[in-house]
Amino acid sequence: MAMRYQTRSAASAADAIAPDGSEVRILCGLDRGGMALFSLAPGAVARAVAHRTVAELWFVLSGRGRLWRRLAEQEDIVALSAGVSLSIPTGTHFQFRCDGGETLVIVGVTMPPWPGASEADVVAGIWPPTV
Repeated sequence: MAMRYQTRSAASAADAIAPDGSEVRILCGLDRGGMALFSLAPGAVARAVAHRTVAELWFVLSGRGRLWRRLAEQEDIVALSAGVSLSIPTGTHFQFRCDGGETLVIVGVTMPPWPGASEADVVAGIWPPTV
């Protein structure tokens, strides 16, 4: 049976809380990927996590912050602001934070679709989490 197409508006309230502690508003998805809005309130720091089977692509819609990520010998801290896109390959340890006075809002695409909370393992990050 073929996948049906979808149209969906972002909810005004969170649909879920991600394993990292960010708010999630579920958007459209297909059999090979899913899309959601992730948000962190001003001053909030997410828990550091690593995904077991999914990769993610992020696009920052609004707010300011930073993302730490580490995969094997590669490690960096990226400034997050409107218009920035980045990738988080499977197995990457990552943590993000909202540094500005405006909520940090990110569109995330997960490939394959998010399988559930057991997908993410909490790992050691570089900032103490607040959520």
